[in-house]
Amino acid sequence: MNPDAQHIPVMLEEVVENLSPQSGGIYVDGTFGGGSYSQAILSAAQCHVVGIDRDPDAIKRGQGLVQKYQNRLSLIPGNFGDIKTLLEEQKIYQVDGLVLDIGVSSFQIDEAERGFSFQKNGPLDMRMSREGESAADVVNNMSQEDIAHILWKYGEEKKSRKIARAIVEDRKEKKFETTFELANLVRSVLKGGEKDPATRTFQALRIYVNKELEELERALEAAEEILRPGGTLVVVTFHSLEDRIVKNFLKTKSGGDANPSRHVPEIENKTSISFKLPSKKAIIVGADEAQKNPRSRSAKMRVAIKVGDIKAI
Repeated sequence: MNPDAQHIPVMLEEVVENLSPQSGGIYVDGTFGGGSYSQAILSAAQCHVVGIDRDPDAIKRGQGLVQKYQNRLSLIPGNFGDIKTLLEEQKIYQVDGLVLDIGVSSFQIDEAERGFSFQKNGPLDMRMSREGESAADVVNNMSQEDIAHILWKYGEEKKSRKIARAIVEDRKEKKFETTFELANLVRSVLKGGEKDPATRTFQALRIYVNKELEELERALEAAEEILRPGGTLVVVTFHSLEDRIVKNFLKTKSGGDANPSRHVPEIENKTSISFKLPSKKAIIVGADEAQKNPRSRSAKMRVAIKVGDIKAI
């Protein structure tokens, strides 16, 4: 682990402002990471925070904060998609707020041995939990068709087939073991452009290996159940695939897909409304923050308030 690695929280002030922690409340930091959101929430009110993270390193790093805040911070290892079950195991059935930061922490990116970054040479891993199928397993064992599908679906890579073909050809000579080996192969296939040509390939593999979109969908469904009426959901995303999932979920759950016409019989209009939206638009990073923290530039934040389940009419 790199002792000099630091995690800069994205839209920290906006997250805490919208979450509006209250004394005596219970709040969940579903992607604990470096603990920045948790600390800010705990500092804002005499409340309790439950931090969840699948990365064992994050749980270890957070033990100092558990001591600092005494009994007000609990850390649970696990996937944020399992949030409902994880909380129930702690005898917690409803909470006042939930924040999800759907991105890779700076600790993970900056530690070459984790294999997340194409800018640092390390084992081609990318597993947040350090368990299961790695990125190396994917590129070395999957079919050309399946690799192309992953690059297209999760990285929106237009040249996915070309890259997949090159990967399969290259691995005949030698299996991929490091981030640089894969990044250089992709760069040899895709030349030029503003971004590093390997960006979308690495994004796709990371999302696939960690099942990030599926975890997000499960977490959103769980939020609908664990948030008490008046509770706040705050989700920070970093690319269009994630934001689209959150946007569509909240649109549906706030009645955005329901036909409001009074001429439509109520029996045909069964949309359940469980959230209200302070704004239909996402909150974006301010210019100052984007300049200070380039990794935050693509971030979007969406906020929703839990309401009692009602039927849209």
